[in-house]
Amino acid sequence: MAESTRQALLWLIPLAPLAAALLTALLGPMLLRGRSHVPCCAALAVAFACSLTLLLQPGGEHAAAELVAPGYQWISVGSIDVQIDLHADAMTMIMLSMVTGVSLLVALFGSGYMHDDPGYPRFFAAVSLFVFSMCMLVLAGNFLMLFMFWEAVGLCSYLLIGFWFEKPSAAAAAKKAFVVNRIGDFGLLMGMFLIWQTFGSLNFEDVFNAQRLGLIQNQFPGRITLICLLLFLGAVGKSAQFPLMVWLPDAMEGPTPVSALIHAATMVTAGVYLVARCTPLFELAPMAQLVVAGIGAATALIAAITALTQMDLKRVLAYSTVSQLGFMFMALGAGAGTHDSATIAVTAGMFHLFTHAFFKALLFLAAGSVMHSMGNIIDMRQFSGLRKVLPITHATFFCGAAALAGLPIFAGFWSKDDILAVLSTAAGHEEHGSFFKIIYGLACATALLTAFYTFRAYFMTFWGEEKFPEEAGHHPHDAPPVMAVPLGILAICAVGIGFALGPTHLFAGKMQQAIGLEHVESHGLHWNIMALSTGIALAGIVAAWFCYVQAKAIPRTAATGLKPLYQLSLNKLYLDEVFSAIIVMPLHALAKLATLFDALVIDPLVDGVGRLPRLVSAVPRRLHNGLVPAYGIVMWVGLVIGVLAMLGVLQR
Repeated sequence: MAESTRQALLWLIPLAPLAAALLTALLGPMLLRGRSHVPCCAALAVAFACSLTLLLQPGGEHAAAELVAPGYQWISVGSIDVQIDLHADAMTMIMLSMVTGVSLLVALFGSGYMHDDPGYPRFFAAVSLFVFSMCMLVLAGNFLMLFMFWEAVGLCSYLLIGFWFEKPSAAAAAKKAFVVNRIGDFGLLMGMFLIWQTFGSLNFEDVFNAQRLGLIQNQFPGRITLICLLLFLGAVGKSAQFPLMVWLPDAMEGPTPVSALIHAATMVTAGVYLVARCTPLFELAPMAQLVVAGIGAATALIAAITALTQMDLKRVLAYSTVSQLGFMFMALGAGAGTHDSATIAVTAGMFHLFTHAFFKALLFLAAGSVMHSMGNIIDMRQFSGLRKVLPITHATFFCGAAALAGLPIFAGFWSKDDILAVLSTAAGHEEHGSFFKIIYGLACATALLTAFYTFRAYFMTFWGEEKFPEEAGHHPHDAPPVMAVPLGILAICAVGIGFALGPTHLFAGKMQQAIGLEHVESHGLHWNIMALSTGIALAGIVAAWFCYVQAKAIPRTAATGLKPLYQLSLNKLYLDEVFSAIIVMPLHALAKLATLFDALVIDPLVDGVGRLPRLVSAVPRRLHNGLVPAYGIVMWVGLVIGVLAMLGVLQR
């Protein structure tokens, strides 16, 4: 394929969704109306086709080379020269194919799910803009362009989470997501400033230059570690890691397709992508990698514990997203050591990101199908036994649940196996082995909890006696074709995409062509890890079956007997309350103090300055009393003073 053709296809990937967003925003309310999904779906299909074409092009001598599509000069001030060019390597194309493919299926599902909503055009305009922003973030070739679209992704998430803005809970969730993400964005911005100060450039090719990195590492010891920690703070906010994880579960207030979009293909994957893209920096900062792995492990375990007792089906899936993102960061942090181990770790983390996008989108859309048929009820205590009345939803949800739990053959099994293998290898290193033994143990414990809470949700929803809420009516209906087809495609991916790309090493082979990574010879399948992960998954599933199908009294007994622990999990470890006590309330008190200071000090000062001209003008104002003799006296006095002054000057 000619270079110019490849460049044109690369530009078409983000521009097609942007055109759809503009077209839908302008014409949707008046002309498109119920067909407002057409531009969005068509644009995403074009973007996906272009992404797949570039990803699957034959690998010749330039297979590992970066494709650059020139754009235009955005900023040129002094030594700052920022180009809006598109840069794509293997990692970029994998991300783009996943983002556009999953987003297309979510949009198709949304055309059925949202068809009666009065904000139908606004929804698809925002979705198109969201995908455009995410594509541009992935295609960025410098940190400034990445940050610009990093913020655009945050803005779009705010618009979509608060889509039903007339609901106070939705408006509050959108504001919470926006504010919490600003904390992480501050870290990313500080990291960019430090990169500029250190490297004199924000371009990836300048910052990731191996020779230059070695010189800076020797010249400024600890500088790269600080840069990595600041960049990771940005990833912590965007990818909802501890302690900035509190916004993601509340994002469930948006429409279900939005939940699938945010939790699977866009937004939360941006933080993982940032750390993976900055591998050349992180591999020179082992301490930062340990922090990444530690935060990932803590997040994964906390989210898994919280998911155990949630009754809202979508919130269970939301906490599973937080937990699985923790798995990805555990893998990214496990590269503390040689270049080869960093490459293997990044490949494992990105593989789990890739498979997770498909089965998590499937689970959210299947949960949306349940919600759609149950009259917008999503509390699992109000329905059960849905497997016969919703056979399509049941079958597809099972595929997603099996993939999330890590059952063999399903997609999540292969990617989670790679992460456990990477952690097991890191645990055997002499330098950080003891630390990674703890991380490995936490990962296994989290995998067990994941299988349990995933199938707890599955059994509570689809097994037991048939029970429907009043809002569902007498005859709940399964997903219509426009919703069932995306569910079916995602279910096929959840079953087979891991097997197609994992054991064959197709994903690793492609991923290791990315800039900053090296090709590493495969060591075959990890049979011992596979056996362990299979045993863990089966143990969690059997425990869930026993508790929620066979002996349903056990959960109630456990909740009573372990009430403090149960309440801790049910109330999300009281993280919201803790943050409110240590951050929100002090800031409110500071705001009240500032208001008082403004009223007692600032206002009187400003008012005093305003009164000063009036006071100063009080004396001369008395001379302007309207009497001609008074004016004559003033003129005479002025004349005398002027003459005396002139005489004094002449004498000198």
